[in-house]
Amino acid sequence: MCGLVGFVSKGLHKYEGVDILNKIKKTINHRGPNDDGIWFDKNINLYLGHQRLSILDLSISGSQPMHSSSKRYVIVYNGEIYNHLKLRKDIEEKTSNNINWNSTSDTETLLNYIEVFGLEICLNAIRGMFAFALWDKKDKKLILCRDSIGEKPLYF
Repeated sequence: MCGLVGFVSKGLHKYEGVDILNKIKKTINHRGPNDDGIWFDKNINLYLGHQRLSILDLSISGSQPMHSSSKRYVIVYNGEIYNHLKLRKDIEEKTSNNINWNSTSDTETLLNYIEVFGLEICLNAIRGMFAFALWDKKDKKLILCRDSIGEKPLYF
């Protein structure tokens, strides 16, 4: 079970925001003792943090926050996508294997599926339990999603 946190705030110096994010992230340390990470965009004062419990990909390559192949999207994610190997195959067929995979994690599969097929198609295709925050750098949108049953917590 991983954990994700984040906030948007105006008027903070980037180091103040990082300090606040690390304090918030520390409160969910028990959700992911294997790794942790932060990402922020100082221009819009968006801060995302992640505590990782490594299950599918134990390597550092599965660390979060994670960027999509094109760097358009940033994600912090908690959950498990049961059909991620099939989705990965769909991505490879659609892109003629043009994706340079960095890990075997379902996070990377989810992120690149969104990039290739779009969020709506992705949400209809994935099977599993999940909650995530997705930042779209191009459209400047923060999207919060969870599975339809709400098995993974997502509070805002």
